[in-house]
Amino acid sequence: MAEITGTIADVSIRSLRRMVDDRGWLMEIFRSDWPEFQKFGQTYMTTCKPGVIKAWHYHKLQWDHFVPIKGNALIGLYDSREGSPTKGTIQEVEVWEDEPKFVKIPPLVYHGFTPLDDKEIWVINTPTELYNYKEPDEHRKEWNDPAIGYNWRREV
Repeated sequence: MAEITGTIADVSIRSLRRMVDDRGWLMEIFRSDWPEFQKFGQTYMTTCKPGVIKAWHYHKLQWDHFVPIKGNALIGLYDSREGSPTKGTIQEVEVWEDEPKFVKIPPLVYHGFTPLDDKEIWVINTPTELYNYKEPDEHRKEWNDPAIGYNWRREV
């Protein structure tokens, strides 16, 4: 199993804040005046059921901006970029439902996610590029690819 070796260059994590009142709460997910903002491609939501690992993939062009909004998520990152000062680094980001976070993921960094417990997670993503149905910017490996060597906190 590969070690969690640190922080990957160009990945940024921002704690988010819920503004709560007697009606419920509001949380800003992504703002164009944040330093993480580059451009808007689209926004979508994806879910992941307990016991499922949605990994690994990377993009050649797009930056991803993940915000898990429901459930407790484990986001795994692996830097495959040639010339990167953190090439080969594996980084974990835990996002707890009561401590929301924004995670910016650069191109060529493999990433994926799974629930940290027995509850489904919901993740909002606002990538920099539109999804191209004819030529998707998605490059995949299996969740347990030995070249990455990460076990997603599972017994191997």
